[in-house]
Amino acid sequence: MKGDQASVIERMRSGFRNSPRGFIFLSLLPALVLVLVFTYYPFLRGIVMAFQNYQLFDLTNVHFIGLDNFKTMFQDAKFKHASVNTAYWVFISLILQFTVGLTVALLLNKRFRGRGIFQGFVFYPWALSGFLIGLIWKWMFNSQIGVINDLLLQLGIIHERIGFLSDPSWAMSSVIIANVWYGIAFFAIMLLAALQSVPSELYEAGSMDGASGARKLLNITLPYIMPTVITTTLLRAIWIFNDPSIIYGLTNGGPAGSTHILSSLMLDKIMYGGDYGAASAIGIVMIGILLLYTIFYLTITRSEKLGDF
Repeated sequence: MKGDQASVIERMRSGFRNSPRGFIFLSLLPALVLVLVFTYYPFLRGIVMAFQNYQLFDLTNVHFIGLDNFKTMFQDAKFKHASVNTAYWVFISLILQFTVGLTVALLLNKRFRGRGIFQGFVFYPWALSGFLIGLIWKWMFNSQIGVINDLLLQLGIIHERIGFLSDPSWAMSSVIIANVWYGIAFFAIMLLAALQSVPSELYEAGSMDGASGARKLLNITLPYIMPTVITTTLLRAIWIFNDPSIIYGLTNGGPAGSTHILSSLMLDKIMYGGDYGAASAIGIVMIGILLLYTIFYLTITRSEKLGDF
């Protein structure tokens, strides 16, 4: 009897493995497990921790405290300052990255000698990590040995060295410059691909109608690549909002917290304060902001215009 049951179970297993659905499920199972363990479980655990007193150095006193973490957060001057910095950081970085990236893409869309080499130099920064970019720019902005101070002194633009990263009045602008340089490559890559898909017949028809280069850009190029523009700006805004790596590489949030954004402040709560409850509360607020931003952005840009990307 036991042998018959074992035989039936084995046939069921064999049938499951040999069926198309069973094969698909087994193929996806490792990825599903990884996503559940490293994405959804931390996300759900973070939501719970946002309502707990969860101190790394006092794990014996973990308990639910309701909305206390959120009340403390909204009363914290550092959080308010980081919120303003985040809005400034995202808006300025996104506008400049898109503008310069579109300009570079338009230039690369034209044929010229050495275009492939130039493309490699333009796209190379995107292959580097944000933290490494931060370290490179930290050396360049150094007030004593930095190349930027040396160039400005040689050109006579300044007469004494500037503490780009040590002076609060310069620090935020300095990290934004590094972030803009880093993100130009993303827009250049994506927009160049979109530009190369624009049919040449449209430009020929525009030329026959006497359209200038500016009119072709506004009436032909931009409307045609608008789905890509919408998608890239949406994604890049989310990435800029979430990514503190450049700030950590450059200033670590300093001087005196003047360059903290919400994501870097959240990491600061974990790494230097061990306060996982407060950090989780900041993370929940960030998720809410991104959700509202995405809904608002796709609404005003008419998300039905989004094509294949």
